[in-house]
Amino acid sequence: VQLQASGGGVVEAGGSLRLSCAISGRSLDRYTLGWFRQVPGEDREFVDREFVAAVAWSAGYRYYSDSVKGRFTISRDNSRKTVSLQMNNLKPDDTAVYYCNAKQGTTASWGQGTLVTVSS
Repeated sequence: VQLQASGGGVVEAGGSLRLSCAISGRSLDRYTLGWFRQVPGEDREFVDREFVAAVAWSAGYRYYSDSVKGRFTISRDNSRKTVSLQMNNLKPDDTAVYYCNAKQGTTASWGQGTLVTVSS
């Protein structure tokens, strides 16, 4: 599958942003779609990417890290093949490059990152 993330930007603390990831390729029925983040400047690819949220594409089960639970909401649109991350009450610690991810078993695909900057 291929993933294209969008929606990053600069926001003040307490504000909101919505990230979106467009997905193309094979059927997603057996996939879990998620968002991870990495602090800007950490160049080690795939290392230290922090899990943020995920959704099982078929069943719709949602998972969140403790750091974002209650503030972020992940959702999917089956017809448009997109997964979104609504981020509310943003904090400076949420500043990161956000990556969407599609995982099936041991196979994972990543989109390019989108930068979210939260100013204090």
